[in-house]
Amino acid sequence: MQKSCLECGEKIVGRVDKKFCSDYCRNAYNNKINKDKTNLVRNINNRLRKNYRILEELNPVDKTKASRAKLLAKGFSFEYFTSIYTTKTGNTYFFVYDQGYLPIEGEYFALVRRT
Repeated sequence: MQKSCLECGEKIVGRVDKKFCSDYCRNAYNNKINKDKTNLVRNINNRLRKNYRILEELNPVDKTKASRAKLLAKGFSFEYFTSIYTTKTGNTYFFVYDQGYLPIEGEYFALVRRT
C-alpha cells in the first residue's frame, strides 16, 4: 500500500511511518496548521511579544525598577499580560510569560522575572 504526502499528495518513498515526501512539504504543512487563524489572535500575540521584549530589555538582571513613562515611551501596553499573581501580603504582579511587573510607589514599577 503506497502512502501519499499530506501536503502535496505525491507518493512517499522511504520509511513506513513517513508522512511527507520532502522537508519543504513538511514545513509548508506545519506552517499552515500553526498559522494564526484570525487577525485578533495575531494582533494579541504581537502585542504580548512586544510587551515581553520591553520587559526583558528593561530587566536584564531579574529584578529592577522602571517608571511608567519609560515603559510607555518604549510602547508598553498595560492591557496585555498572560497572568496575574497575588502574594499573601496582597501585592498583585502582572506577568507576560516569565517577565512580571508590580505597581509600586508613585509612577514606578518593580520588574521581576519568575524562575
